[in-house]
Amino acid sequence: MKFAVLGTGSVGQTLARKLVDLGYAAIMGSRSADNEKAAAFVNEAGGLATTGTFAEAAAIADIVIVCTHGAATLDALALAGAENLAGKILIDVTNPLDFSNGFPPTLLPAYTQSSLAEAVQAAHPKARVVKTLNTVNAAIMVDPQRLSEPGDIFVSGNDADAKAQTIDLLKQFGWPDPVDLGDITTARGTEHYLPLWVRLMGPAGGANFNIKIVK
Repeated sequence: MKFAVLGTGSVGQTLARKLVDLGYAAIMGSRSADNEKAAAFVNEAGGLATTGTFAEAAAIADIVIVCTHGAATLDALALAGAENLAGKILIDVTNPLDFSNGFPPTLLPAYTQSSLAEAVQAAHPKARVVKTLNTVNAAIMVDPQRLSEPGDIFVSGNDADAKAQTIDLLKQFGWPDPVDLGDITTARGTEHYLPLWVRLMGPAGGANFNIKIVK
């Protein structure tokens, strides 16, 4: 199984490293083939890690994970190429956050009534988009057991098989019981939670926390 990780920031680095640790091949995609962050990842992670452009990474991957800044997500996927995404599971961990007025961020205006995940699915109708992992920070994404208890992680998407394969991957990351919210429109809920998540960092004393459904 080969994964393309589109994005070289902290989320991309963390996810790609976890995939390599699990024994998967991880291709880190960026705008240019000579990206310094991607090269550093390859040097650190070893033989299962490679790098390339967005298009090169997407073309050879079985599953594509996009973890760019929200405002750059659609552009990055356009560079990856619709033909390279068609038929593949496209895991979207991005958030449409607007930092133009500083911190705390708000949602990008285009997504206050919808979601970035829906825009990704609309732009790439032949891809099987699954939204997940966008409600926790990078460290918790790949190691929920570092908390006193993992809490809940959520999955949204139109394709049942794509969600099932994503849930299997999440369990390998340490999430015991991911919550399937339903179709891709349910990603509005997790994306719109982010302004609250940012505010919770204060009383939580940082970003290492999660939420849990209690009945």
